[in-house]
Amino acid sequence: MSLPARLLLARGKTTAAQHVAARHLDHTFEKLAAAHLPLVAAAPLVDALRASPAEPLALPDLARRLPLRLHRRGALHFLRLFPRVFDLRAPLPLSLSLTAPAAELLAVAAPPAAAAHALHRLLAMSASRSLPLRAVFRVWRELALPDDFEASVVADHPNLFHLAPNPAEPNTHILHLVGDPATEEFTPAVDKIRPEKHAFKLQFPPGFRLTKEYRKKVKDWQQLPYIGPYEVSIQKAVGSKRVSKMARKKMEKRAVGIAHEFLSLTVEKMVEVEKFSQFRKWFGIEVNVRDVFLDHPGIFYLSAKGKRHTVFLREAYDRGKLIEPNDVSEARRKLVDLMLLRRRGLGNANSNANMASCACADAREDTSDFQEEEI
Repeated sequence: MSLPARLLLARGKTTAAQHVAARHLDHTFEKLAAAHLPLVAAAPLVDALRASPAEPLALPDLARRLPLRLHRRGALHFLRLFPRVFDLRAPLPLSLSLTAPAAELLAVAAPPAAAAHALHRLLAMSASRSLPLRAVFRVWRELALPDDFEASVVADHPNLFHLAPNPAEPNTHILHLVGDPATEEFTPAVDKIRPEKHAFKLQFPPGFRLTKEYRKKVKDWQQLPYIGPYEVSIQKAVGSKRVSKMARKKMEKRAVGIAHEFLSLTVEKMVEVEKFSQFRKWFGIEVNVRDVFLDHPGIFYLSAKGKRHTVFLREAYDRGKLIEPNDVSEARRKLVDLMLLRRRGLGNANSNANMASCACADAREDTSDFQEEEI
């Protein structure tokens, strides 16, 4: 049951779980989020295999290096589910590598110039024009950066980026933008499709109830001016009693603009909320980011599949497919398709390993079977 009247600007006091549970479900995005769950769960394992492309890695060695919490029935069960991606090899001890098609798809990345441009825009949204390197590392896939972007992008563009030790935290680094702000003319993605000044394109989910009161709130909010993601913002803390109701609304709309621009920079126009939240302080966002996504269902969709909160940019999709795909997004879509095929058409054989003991029917796995913790 959806409660649209409270999902914008004037939400009553509810717990975070209640707020998420009360959202209007969009089954197209829920299906898309569910399809990505196995790949998300296996991401650290995939990274380890890509780091050793020359020879397979022994499964016991991998288990010692990584806590393989892939599936509730065990890591081996998970690997046998996806023989088109993971190549298990006999004899004992089993060894593991990526299949050739999977390795080829995973190797697709944005060109260095495009990667540098995305990183430039990301840093330009920060008031200090700097971000923690570890935060950028956590979204390198979403931004289609090369896995060695620190060397292939940052080091190769000294006129744009500078890496320095973090004085507030030992053994960590801060990535600084050294380009001249006066030479930057970044146009936010929303400006290219605005229906009118200050407004965002709205696409409410099927069946969403738009009451007269709700339409009035949306109209007023759309006309509200705000500071863009690449403009310097000087704000008072949201907890201050001096902050007026109108100021809070403008702060929220600025947060919407920043989130919209961040998602526009991602290759698949989606990101885990937790990953975006780590930029909150650096982007000067003074409101709860999860509430921002839930309070604006015409702009974003938040899925809780697999106990992960993943947010999608609605305007970038049509019937569950990206409107403007690119080489990287197409490669990832094909990789997801490979995982969705599972063992279909391969009988009971698992890649090159002849595992007669694994002769079981291909049954649909509930999304809760995939472990939600990062490996």
